[in-house]
Amino acid sequence: MNHESLMTLSGYLEFFFLLFIFVVFYGYAYSIYKRDRKGETDFEKYSNLVLDDSLGSTPLEKRENSKDKNE
Repeated sequence: MNHESLMTLSGYLEFFFLLFIFVVFYGYAYSIYKRDRKGETDFEKYSNLVLDDSLGSTPLEKRENSKDKNE
């Protein structure tokens, strides 16, 4: 392969890589938007975690212990 064909191949690979990243990013953003509109997940609750991150703050969600499930 000569230098010109390698540069052409590199350009095509870069274009398709950026296109793939673009599709993945906007698909993820759309899924977040869709879940927020349906009310499945409250993302504002998680964004407040940045402001209130002390050890004494209340948990965002309740978790079930595995011991509680078995008993």
